Amino acid sequence: MSKMYDTIIIGSGSAGLSAAVYAKRAVLDFIVIEKEYMGTGQIAESGRVDNYLGLYGENGFDLGEKFREHAEALGTEFLESEVISIVKDGNAYKIALSDNSDILTKSIVFATGANPRKLSIKGEEEFSGKGVSYCAVCDGAFYKDKVTAVVGGGDTALEDALLLSKICKKVYLVHRRDEFRANKALQNTVKNTENIELVLNAKPAEIIGDKKVTALKIMQNDEEKTLQLDGVFAAVGTVPNSKLLNGIAELDGNGYVIADETGATSAEGIFAAGDVRTKQLRQVSTAVADGANCIFSIEKYLSNV
Repeated sequence: MSKMYDTIIIGSGSAGLSAAVYAKRAVLDFIVIEKEYMGTGQIAESGRVDNYLGLYGENGFDLGEKFREHAEALGTEFLESEVISIVKDGNAYKIALSDNSDILTKSIVFATGANPRKLSIKGEEEFSGKGVSYCAVCDGAFYKDKVTAVVGGGDTALEDALLLSKICKKVYLVHRRDEFRANKALQNTVKNTENIELVLNAKPAEIIGDKKVTALKIMQNDEEKTLQLDGVFAAVGTVPNSKLLNGIAELDGNGYVIADETGATSAEGIFAAGDVRTKQLRQVSTAVADGANCIFSIEKYLSNV
């Protein structure tokens, strides 16, 4: 019979590694499953992190490494494998892995994260981190007194444009339709902000640059135009890595796992942490908090199982 773990942490980003640290402190029997070799999550792709308390200016890759080293120093066991399925098995869950093995656990910390939805245009991958960003909160400060563009038309895009307008000399807000999806109050504020220029009925076509971004080529009303700028912020949504819980736990309309600060989902014994869950702000600080909260919730859950 397979060994029964107290909990299994799926994902080794900021949320998963935080959960690992707290699980060790709680003396739980657990492992962390991560499909990427020595993975530390999305933070590894951030060139610089200026908003994590006490570690100002840290390189994102280095910060992720520090998180992992902390978990390893406490003796956390990592398993490099991909979870294929999660199936309820009595009061526990059976987790099937890509090597055809399976693991039994009383509970799960689901910390699989979310990926930014890409623009899928020429130059995007080439200049990612060199003028192309998916997080204005994270990277906006690097564009002080520069010209940027935000691509998108929802609340996040308009909020990003407003945030950047306080930092940048000028902000283009590029949207493929002639109307925004964002709430009206937000729209009114954007329209009344002097250094935000609306570029409607326009689709991004190509990101141009040399060693860093210098321009954004767009198609507006079937006419090609070029915006001279220093940075492009894509705000066209994120894609949560939640497929494994489809049909197991309740997801919202965008695929995020419905869970509050406790991490509790609609599936008994499964707790969601980090960017994959429904939340207001997706940042490293909130992911770390989620990991801690999930383990606290799991301790209470296990005492009642």
